[in-house]
Amino acid sequence: MSGPADLWTALDARAHATPDAEAVVDPQGRRVTFAALRDGAAEVAAGLADLGVAPGDVVAWELPTWIEAMELAAGLNRLGATQVPIIAIYREREVTHCCRQAGARWLITPSAFRGFDFAAMGTSVAGALGLTHVVIERGSVPRGDPRTLAPHVPAPDESRWIFYTSGTTSVPKGARHVDRAMAWVGAAMADRMQLGPSSRYALVFPFPHVGGILLLHSALHSGCTHLIDEAWDPVATTAFLAREGVTHAGTGTPFHLAYLAAQRAQPERRLFPHLVCCPGGAAPKPPSLHEQIKRELGGIGIVSSWGLTEAPILTYSTFDDPDDKLATTEGRALPGVTLRAVGLDGRVVGPGEEGELQAKGPQVTVGHVDASLDAPAFDDGWFRTGDLGVIDAEGYVRITGRLKDVIIRNGENISAKEIEDLLFTHPGVAEVAVIGLPDQRTGERVCAVVCPSPGRDPLTLLEMRDHLAQAGLRRQAVPEQIEHVDVLPRNPAGKVTKQVLHDRFARPAGN
Repeated sequence: MSGPADLWTALDARAHATPDAEAVVDPQGRRVTFAALRDGAAEVAAGLADLGVAPGDVVAWELPTWIEAMELAAGLNRLGATQVPIIAIYREREVTHCCRQAGARWLITPSAFRGFDFAAMGTSVAGALGLTHVVIERGSVPRGDPRTLAPHVPAPDESRWIFYTSGTTSVPKGARHVDRAMAWVGAAMADRMQLGPSSRYALVFPFPHVGGILLLHSALHSGCTHLIDEAWDPVATTAFLAREGVTHAGTGTPFHLAYLAAQRAQPERRLFPHLVCCPGGAAPKPPSLHEQIKRELGGIGIVSSWGLTEAPILTYSTFDDPDDKLATTEGRALPGVTLRAVGLDGRVVGPGEEGELQAKGPQVTVGHVDASLDAPAFDDGWFRTGDLGVIDAEGYVRITGRLKDVIIRNGENISAKEIEDLLFTHPGVAEVAVIGLPDQRTGERVCAVVCPSPGRDPLTLLEMRDHLAQAGLRRQAVPEQIEHVDVLPRNPAGKVTKQVLHDRFARPAGN
């Protein structure tokens, strides 16, 4: 791995290379150049040093996708602190867990955001753990004189980043990462997406997510501009991206569906006339969505990636991939990444065979904060992703589900994703999640949770069964229960939180 060793070094290098180029634009009309972002981060570093933040301190911060969050991340890296970025949906229980486990000495939050009193929460957490709570706002952060700072000392191979998974079934798990790998992955992402100085990327998901930090590195590597929004809104955010000439409209299925809806509302003109592609990730896409994006929005369609908090961005599609691969796979491994699929019997399977995907690569976590999680997470040095998939003869990866997302009915394994992909092709289905629910007779029953398409009546159980039968789904896998919701619950990374649906609908089937 070559290039800048850490976030601060990368920012400083980009600020020298293209000082006046736009780095970040937000809906409030703020436009920040790379030089201004570097200078602002230096001032934040000095301000935090004045407060007492020292090299090696563990600093947890929970902020929206603000320019100030980017300054803070770079400023803390300048100081040599260990960072614990926390997504702004976490509340006192989770934040307390993250801070306690990571050994945080500092907690930084806004005073309030989207109706929640973060100041009160931060005060409570700080009181319980004996740490220092700092409140910052958009447009108001601690700043000082950068000339008072000691020289920056990169430590590219120290675990200065701790990211917590956004799981819903247990307390979040903290994964340690090093600067060198973060910078390398960000650069590899930029190369796969062909980002350059004229690119305008939609960074409209929570910046404290590992993907946010990686995309900041992508901008520093490529010189592209990030269009950021603090809170995703299908109407307002889409309009902002359209005004700003977005070229890379990410970041996953719910975003892409919103863009399609906006385009269909104005079919006479292109919503995003400069669109190059729609980056995808976080969760596998319905295969038919790629063609819809390409035909209706323009560009080359969806360019997907795959990874997870412990091993971010293991694969990425390229612009040269054929349409069938763009539609059905998450691309091929990044350089330096090795993948294999392991069957449920522990045997390494061959091309085209399904198994748990396991990985080796520089971006794999150097270890969990809770070291007891490391042994079950690795298999002889291979990181166990928990994702089921197929690696074809050309190296393309197709995700087929999660180990925990296989429904076992009458002793037969049923893939939830297989059913979801088929149901998504029905015109009455806007979104769908398939879950397994406890059943005294069969062990588990298959339940489809459907968001109806606008203007369409909810899909009936009989209509669903007929559609799946016509699509060729085997009778044993057809759901015996259907539920309807206005929207699917998702975590900040865009993944459907199926446990929420499970808890809601785990009752005797009455359909």
